[in-house]
Formats: sequence, structure tokens, C-alpha cells
Amino acid sequence: MLMRTGRKLAGIAIVGALALTATACGDDKKDDGAKAEKSKSGSPAGAVALPRLDGQKIEVAAVWTGPEQANFVKVLKEFESRTGATVTFVPAQDPIVNFLGTKIAGGSPPDVAMLPQVGAIQQAVQKKWVKPVGPEAKAQLAKNYAKVWQDLGAVDGTQYAVYFKAANKSLVWYNSKVFEAAGAQVPKTWKDFLATADTVSASGVTPVSVGGADGWTLTDWFENVYLSQAGPEKYDQLAKHQIKWTDPSVKDALTTLGQLFGKPDLIAGGATGALQTEFPASVTQTFTGGDQPKAAMVFEGDFVSVNIAQAGAKVGTDAKVFPFPAVGATAPVVTGGDAAVALKDTKGAQALLTWLASPDAAKVWAAAGGYISPNKAADLAAYPNDVQRDIAKALIAAGDDVRFDMSDQAPQSFGGTPGKGEWKDLQDFLKNPKDVAGAQARLEADAAAAYKS
Repeated sequence: MLMRTGRKLAGIAIVGALALTATACGDDKKDDGAKAEKSKSGSPAGAVALPRLDGQKIEVAAVWTGPEQANFVKVLKEFESRTGATVTFVPAQDPIVNFLGTKIAGGSPPDVAMLPQVGAIQQAVQKKWVKPVGPEAKAQLAKNYAKVWQDLGAVDGTQYAVYFKAANKSLVWYNSKVFEAAGAQVPKTWKDFLATADTVSASGVTPVSVGGADGWTLTDWFENVYLSQAGPEKYDQLAKHQIKWTDPSVKDALTTLGQLFGKPDLIAGGATGALQTEFPASVTQTFTGGDQPKAAMVFEGDFVSVNIAQAGAKVGTDAKVFPFPAVGATAPVVTGGDAAVALKDTKGAQALLTWLASPDAAKVWAAAGGYISPNKAADLAAYPNDVQRDIAKALIAAGDDVRFDMSDQAPQSFGGTPGKGEWKDLQDFLKNPKDVAGAQARLEADAAAAYKS
């Protein structure tokens, strides 16, 4: 895990990148025009070596839907063209570990699954569902990934997962027309953020959109406040449940978060409305409605750009972005990601892991947008605009100096299950933000039970 100074450098990199792109950017995809010759394996010359898999069928399970699913299928289609395999996307329910358990019990597991939590990887390994990463994929990981991303996919020293998709989860996106009309300033600190919210509110637009129906967004709110306020050492301790959720540092973070959640007029629909708003709607309602959208700002990761496009808005002009404001001395940098694991030890499954660990695979989705790769060899020119390109640059430049999403490190029963654990506890907190002690007690009880089991 990163040291305090490293996190500061990562924060500075992201702040600097976004400062350059917050004012304007355009679609400037670069096409080198080169058409590489095909090698005998079916891959372009100089590309990652993949075996011929003619006639083989591979199933890949993931919880992605909509544009994310469509863009991932593009990655799988390119793998098909290079290997001759037939790959089928299997829609999975969340939490995916439960879905996989049902499939395995029925004797029909997919060949590969995309797991969105570190805790899910660890749980799948403990259940002996997944197979170690083969030598070809491990070589790609060693060549293309910072050690932190390799370690996140390893359990007890054995590599089991390949991180294919990353996310910068410390961003606030805002409606530029609303900010301009209100005379609002981009905030750098939490105090400034609340002041900006008041300024926007006075202009007649509700400041903040919260997708509270999806509990994971609330964990991201908490983690950014906690990391900035309590610091990285405490963050690591809480992530591993080495300190309790009744710790004073948690009280401080919840109290800070309550400064926003406790003011219903600052949140679109108030707490009740937020708890009925799913994440995609929290984005689209910020960038639709002309001069009177339902909200002016929405917090979430770089993947918000996909939903912004669905709303008919343009990143860099209609929708701009700033780093999550500093609550303590330094702005937080929280990341997340999705990793591929093999549930069958077949040539096809291992070849797909090798493909997903390559810069070639990353380039396919990067060009489609709504994606950041942790692969340091990925072609930055493939990203569709300067905002995403600079966010990707900052993530790669940070190297090992990142903090991974806390709830994704927890057992899935606590940090990754709708209607249970941390998701439910923070939804209850949004409903009643004055009850900090009660929220802490519920969080600790649920965490203790999850980590014990």
C-alpha cells in the first residue's frame, strides 16, 4: 500500500491533469493509420501472442450491463478474431459470488468471471473455485502492471486475477452552465465544497445528486472523506478491520459527511429522493433539463462519462470535473477495479486472461470510452478525449501509490451486497445522518460478523 507522500504525489498529478482539462476538451482520437500484418496466430505483428483456439467455446460472466457490457463485448470480439474461439458473455447478478456459487453447484460454471471486489477474489480462492494465472498471463502482468495491481490479484503469494478495468473514484462532475449562471467556483476543500453548494442552491438549482438507491455510491462518499480526513494509515487499518467502526476517526468522517447529508435542500429529492435514485439516474438528472436540471453536481468515478454521453451532454464542455475536495490536508485518491479470474483451467480461459492483461485489449475499450486501464503499456492516444486521457495518465503515474476502494477489500457480505452490511448501514445513515453513534454501532456489528465468517 502507498505511503503518505506517494498519495500526495498522486493527488497532485490528478489535480494538475484535471485543472488542464476542466475548461475544455474535444474528441481527438488519434489513429496512426497503420494496419499491421497478421501473424500466424491471427494477431497483428508485434501484438501479444495468443494461441489458435478454433472451435473452442468460452463463457465469460460479468455484472456489466448497458454500455459497459457492449464495450466489453468489443474486447471479446477482438479476442475471437485473433484466436478463432467463440466467446459468450454471460450476464451475472450482483453479488457475482452468489451467482457463481449457483452456477458451480449446478455444474455449469463459466470459464472466466470478472470480479469487482478484492474480497470477492479472496472468497472465490478460499472456496477453491478459481485457478492460478498461467505463465503467459503472468508475464504480461509483470511487464505491464505496477506491483500494487499484481498484488491486488494475488492471494497468499499466488496470482489468481488479472485487473483489466480500473476507476478513479475521487471525482466530482458538474454542470458547467449551472455553475456559470450561479457564479459558483470550483472548490478545493470540503469547506469550499459546502460553500459552492450553498451558492448553487441560492441560484435555484439543487446542488448535489446522490444515487443512494445503490449503496456502493455511499461507501465511495465515506471512503473519500475518511481517507482525506483520517489519513492513509487509518484507512488501511479500517479496511482490514484492524480498528473498529466505533473508532473516533469513523465518527469524525460520518459527522463531516452529515454536513451534506443532513441538509435535504442540498440533495436532489432530499434523502428520500436520493434513496430512490439509482446511480445512472443520478448522473443523467445532473446533465438534462436545460437551465433547470435536478442537480448541479454528481460525485463518482471516471466511468460517469458514459452516463453523461447517454444524457446527450459532452464531457469537457457541458460536463466538467474537479477532484474530490480535501477534507484534511490532502485531497483523496481512491481507486477501484474489475479483475478476471479463470474458473476452468483450460487453454481458452488462460489465453483470455493473457489477452486481458495485454495493452491490445485495453486499447479496444479505451477507444470506446468510459474506461481507465491500470495497464501502464496501454496506448494513451486511444482514449477518446483529454479528460479521460489525463485521468488515465495520473493513475499510471501514481504507480503503487494508490488506495483501493475500502468496501471492495472487505468480505462481500459486508462491503458488496445490496441491502446488507455497509451498503444498507450507510443508506440508513443518509436517512438519519444525526445518528452517528447508531450508524457506527451497526457498521461495527456487521463488519465483525463478516470478517469473523
